[in-house]
Amino acid sequence: MLRKQDIEFYSSTTLKSYNLDKSMRYQLNMLGNLDIMTRKHCENVANLTCRMCEYLHAKELFTIHATTCAYLHDIGKIFIPLEILQKPGPLTDEEYEIMKTHTTIGYNMCMNDLKLRPYAGGPLYHHECLDGSGYPHGLTKKDIPYYAQIIHIADVFDAIVSKRHYKSHINISDTLRILLKDAMPSRQSIALDVLSRDSKVGKISMSILKVLFKVVIDDTLYEISCVMEYENYLKEQLKRLDKIAQYGEKAERAKKESQKEYYQSGMIAMFEKGENFDNYKQVIADYKEALEAKQNIIKSLYHEIEIIKKLKK
Repeated sequence: MLRKQDIEFYSSTTLKSYNLDKSMRYQLNMLGNLDIMTRKHCENVANLTCRMCEYLHAKELFTIHATTCAYLHDIGKIFIPLEILQKPGPLTDEEYEIMKTHTTIGYNMCMNDLKLRPYAGGPLYHHECLDGSGYPHGLTKKDIPYYAQIIHIADVFDAIVSKRHYKSHINISDTLRILLKDAMPSRQSIALDVLSRDSKVGKISMSILKVLFKVVIDDTLYEISCVMEYENYLKEQLKRLDKIAQYGEKAERAKKESQKEYYQSGMIAMFEKGENFDNYKQVIADYKEALEAKQNIIKSLYHEIEIIKKLKK
């Protein structure tokens, strides 16, 4: 029968290279109080933040600090009612105001804990935007820590990915297009042609966003390698099944019972769990269909990389 293929959407390889598990054991325990979806989101954002820092050639201490802040960025959601936190539809204005308090709640939680105090900026700043349109304080570029600008982009990206239930990197360029719009400067005209500082920047940093593109391309290449590995497995299985099919044809043509039994015994020797004389032809058809599907996925993923590269320019 067909083997199940599992692909991890985010690779944790880079996280391990910084030995972050040991330095963040206490912080990770804090995440245990979050609902499972928020906890997974925090882990994803930390993963992306860490890998983006690597592409930004950040120093190790900065990377560890930024990644830890990313792990804790949504810790304040512990005190947001689940009916708001997990609401499937859009929030009302009143619910949105309650949701926004997770930034200051998380900040106060960190400030009240000596071990978490150094990372209080993660919860506080991760929703601030360069153009001043964010919250809780409406800060602009010069007042938003650089690590928070990285976390903000990782946070928005993973929120969209999770909401759209991506199982593959196919069409993930649509998410990057949304982020690109947030990185574009406002083009609205200002009265008396007096351009404010805020109108010259977008909500997020274009330079940091382009680093995210590199991480996404890496993950897409990783998915391609996983699919190719599975493709090779399918090809090997089809070689075996084709041999079975050849023996089956010879058994059907055999005039002597001894010859028929000989070929059928060969088929039995090559059958794997769940395969038999009655279903092997359907198994072959299933494997061929699966192989074609995986080959189409590989083509689509390579096409996605080309789209992302064009978006980067």
